[in-house]
Amino acid sequence: MTLLTEAVPENTSPVDPWESFAPGPWRETIDIRDFIQRNYTPYAGDASFLAGPTTKTLRIWETLEKEYLSVERARRVYDVDTETPADIDAFAPGHISEDDDVVVGLQTDTPLKRAMMPNGGWRMVETAIREAGKEPNQDIKDIFTKYRKTHNEAVFDIYTPRIRAARSAHVITGLPDAYGRGRIIGDYRRVALYGVDRLIEFKQADKAAVDDAPFSEHWARFREEHAEQIKALKKLKAMAASYGFDISGPARNAKEAVQWTYFGYLASVKSQDGAAMSIGRLSAFFDCYFQRDLDAGLITEEDAQEIIDALVIKLRIVRFLRTIEYDQIFSGDPYWATWSDAGIGEDGRSLVTKTSFRLLQTLRNLGPAPEPNITIFWDPKLPEGYKEFCAAISIETSSVQYEADEQIRSHWGDDAAIACCVSPMRVGKQMQFFGARMNAAKTLLYAINGGRDEMSGKLIVPDHEGVVGDGPLDFDDVWMRYEKMLDWVAATYVEALNIIHYCHDRYAYESIEMALHDSDIVRTLGCGIAGLSIVADSLSAIKYAKVTPVRDETGLVVDYITEGDFPTYGNDDDRADEIAAAIVHTVMSKIKEIPLYRDAVPTQSVLTITSNVVYGKATGSFPSGHKAGTPFAPGANPENGVDNHGMLASMLSVGKLDYSDALDGISLTNTITPSGLGRTKEEQVNNLVGILDAGFVPNDCCC
Repeated sequence: MTLLTEAVPENTSPVDPWESFAPGPWRETIDIRDFIQRNYTPYAGDASFLAGPTTKTLRIWETLEKEYLSVERARRVYDVDTETPADIDAFAPGHISEDDDVVVGLQTDTPLKRAMMPNGGWRMVETAIREAGKEPNQDIKDIFTKYRKTHNEAVFDIYTPRIRAARSAHVITGLPDAYGRGRIIGDYRRVALYGVDRLIEFKQADKAAVDDAPFSEHWARFREEHAEQIKALKKLKAMAASYGFDISGPARNAKEAVQWTYFGYLASVKSQDGAAMSIGRLSAFFDCYFQRDLDAGLITEEDAQEIIDALVIKLRIVRFLRTIEYDQIFSGDPYWATWSDAGIGEDGRSLVTKTSFRLLQTLRNLGPAPEPNITIFWDPKLPEGYKEFCAAISIETSSVQYEADEQIRSHWGDDAAIACCVSPMRVGKQMQFFGARMNAAKTLLYAINGGRDEMSGKLIVPDHEGVVGDGPLDFDDVWMRYEKMLDWVAATYVEALNIIHYCHDRYAYESIEMALHDSDIVRTLGCGIAGLSIVADSLSAIKYAKVTPVRDETGLVVDYITEGDFPTYGNDDDRADEIAAAIVHTVMSKIKEIPLYRDAVPTQSVLTITSNVVYGKATGSFPSGHKAGTPFAPGANPENGVDNHGMLASMLSVGKLDYSDALDGISLTNTITPSGLGRTKEEQVNNLVGILDAGFVPNDCCC
């Protein structure tokens, strides 16, 4: 297939790529937010201006469905390249079809073909290749098992016996010790606004600024990482050139702005397989270019929608080589290309633009899909037309996620975006050391059993006395033991995370993603807990009802007899909700006491949107009545079937969790059948808007 070359005639594009954009500090230094604030056009209208899919869009989507997606569904994996370790410029250009020329670029040379990323660890790569029905290349295996140390190998060289024991028993779960950590959002907009050459100049200047500093480990790492970032930016230019594009300078029009931005993101997904590869906050930025071109008569609304549709098509076909076990943990094959949108600016203006509508319109033009994970920063002050369109699309597609904008903005500013599901960060100025989560529910059972695992009977945590006797459990006694067990679990958890991120920086550094960050950034350690509702309800049962432990012949508590009523989390009952809030606060307080790698700022999430099923399989029965081996409720959700006071009551319960204790995000997943919202489409839309407005009042939760 011939390369696609984009040539923009002089009479259809400004010679100065920044022509007609309002000047500001963004011209002198890298400041995407300043550019957006000075140039975006808030939109307060409705969806009537939107265009449907073009003939080309439908043709490309049909080609994908017939020739690739249907085959992938039948095989599970369409194809794997077993000869080429992945990198930014490792593959020849690939296209969906001959007319795939709106937004170009694939991870490999063929749609849906997956690439090896062995820097994270060879074992998972080899397993995934064999599960896909292929054989690994022996020469490449030799390189990554004999000559080139991987992140996974380094981690297990350092792991302590107690980390291994906690990991095997699933009291610490989902650690990114065998795959890319993810949750790093490169500021891909920088490629479009400044061009790669200027980004390289800034990185070179940053590196040179410390030339005369005395030697230290920090000094050496700073210079080495910047050298890697500069190399990655040069590879990005080479990759784009292979598609016929010169991205050394800024984008000159809307189509180039989207293409340049996508090339930055494509470089990331070509070289890293992070657990979440979010794309950031793009709509207001893109809209500056779209509005300029529309005002100049260079494009039509149909053209604008076609470009956004084309970008979303590309995001929907990103694939990573992963094992069946990994897919089971995450209940599918997600990669969370989260696209954050809307919200209110710090100056009080809405950040909703026409491109915010165009993004949602892709769910109609292309049909529902989980990728990109469209995430709306909701505030009751958003324009009514936009809120109604969000509600309508949610009802039609079940493909929209909502976050509490006021909470995010007050902590992270108005140019923040979500990595993965609920983790906010300032784009280009902050990154996260992703940490999976500790099983807070299983920890309670360990406290009762003195560190013995309730499923295997093995002693996992030594030197911890369990509950003595066969009488009813005492709340104060159990809480005291739970706090002590949390000390051990939290310390073991953070020790594992410190090791993982030390090794990841050494052996699987995200050079292109970090090249699209400032040189001095905030690093957070994204810790998390699983099983919050189970612990809250179990402690409530112990406090307000009568709970008698049931022991096996070895003395291990394997079940509970609970007599009497007790308040449950998720029904806006302070008695249970305060216990849940205390758990979140206690865990975060313990993590804050532990030294963190690279002086990271500790944060916490209450999040298990997909892996709650796997966690439940590894965990026993509880005083709340939760049975052994059954799924946890997702995230901060109440226990399944326990919240009986309606959706708003559950939102109010979750809202009592202190966001300052869980700055990595709190997830509440709700399911509503459209008929439950009203008899007509108009009623359904209005009622859903009302629920969201009520649930996201200021100082409420991040959901």
